[in-house]
Amino acid sequence: MIPNTLSIAGVDPSGGAGVLADVKTMSALGAYGMAVIAALTAQNTQAVTHIAPVPPEFVAAQIDTLFADVRVDAVKIGMLGQAGVTRAVADRLAHWRPAHLVLDPVMVAKSGDHLLERQAVEALREGLIPLATIITPNLPEAGVLLDQGPVDNLKDMRRAAERLRRLLPDDARRWVFLKGGHLPGNDTIDLLHDGDRMIELPGRRIDTPNTHGTGCTLSAALAALLPRAGDVPEAARQAKHYLEQAIAASGQLQVGSGHGPVQHFHAWWGRPA
Repeated sequence: MIPNTLSIAGVDPSGGAGVLADVKTMSALGAYGMAVIAALTAQNTQAVTHIAPVPPEFVAAQIDTLFADVRVDAVKIGMLGQAGVTRAVADRLAHWRPAHLVLDPVMVAKSGDHLLERQAVEALREGLIPLATIITPNLPEAGVLLDQGPVDNLKDMRRAAERLRRLLPDDARRWVFLKGGHLPGNDTIDLLHDGDRMIELPGRRIDTPNTHGTGCTLSAALAALLPRAGDVPEAARQAKHYLEQAIAASGQLQVGSGHGPVQHFHAWWGRPA
């Protein structure tokens, strides 16, 4: 059965991040992608120049209208922007209870522009993290969620993963995927932790500026893979492998002059018709 997967996130007009990147990822991995628009941005590969909010009641209406008709097998949450939207999303997902919920706590764009209101962080902690199957913060985002500075070594990263796991319910099915892409050096070690197991997902840094939307792509890949994977660690390994291949093939594209997008369809484009 083809899973129906939903992204609740913002719109990046350049297509490298947000719901456009999510739907590309879901489609490339054999899932049917859908989107609820939670925020609007004016951005390209270099900067975010403007953010326009979406009324929380309209975000809630999008969610309710979709769930009332469509079987939703997994949800990925990305940029929400505002505290009111964050609370609205948490309220409606608590009502509908999707089987898999991937939470990517998007706070800062690759360009360095802030995408989440400060007051929305607490709404994220209190309303959405308790609903998540898996959360996927990078190291700066983990620092914000834990009220500490970002870590810069693997030992402290392990401690951060343990502390993040305590924000989730005491349920063996809940996971933290702590991304290590901000660690110094050429290794990109991610940690997967369920409160008991601490699994290292090794990787090597790829020399390219085309890393726009990597966090969106990884979390969307998890949403596409979780309904069919045997378990969360297997879905995480497959999602990381997909992202690495998409980054490695990003040079096939020529989009903008800043941080370009990854090649979501690396396994498809270039094949004989």
